[in-house]
Amino acid sequence: MAFMFKHMIGGQLKDLTGGLGEEKPEAEKSEAATKGMTQEEFEQYQEQLAEEKMERDASFAQKKAERATVRSHFREKYRLPKSELDDTQIQAAGDDVELPTELAKMIAEDNQEEEHKQSVLGQLTNIQNVDFDQLKEKAQSTIEDLKQSAEKCELM
Repeated sequence: MAFMFKHMIGGQLKDLTGGLGEEKPEAEKSEAATKGMTQEEFEQYQEQLAEEKMERDASFAQKKAERATVRSHFREKYRLPKSELDDTQIQAAGDDVELPTELAKMIAEDNQEEEHKQSVLGQLTNIQNVDFDQLKEKAQSTIEDLKQSAEKCELM
């Protein structure tokens, strides 16, 4: 809308003023001048922007690789098919991909819980009608009985 207004009325205003006070078109101004900087400051600014972008990209790639590592860990744990995308993200970040410390702790705790559940005592806890104190007492009394009978045995 502003373009149309300027186009229709701008030409007529130039005729009235006789072309006094003409400004340079915006295309002729340098980028540095439009931002209010000298050419050197503008070049330094551009270099700084490029460095920051490279740092952000590297950080982003590292985070993506960490997430891919977590996904691949869970795929191994639950025996799911591997993802080629995760493998490429891990390789793109290099070999310095590690799990975040908090996540590594959580995984270690999960592994301990899994091991406990797979053990004999873990399986017994799944049985609801088992009284562990009673089982423990019976086992101890059985061992004591065996010791006493071994002491009474004449062969031993």
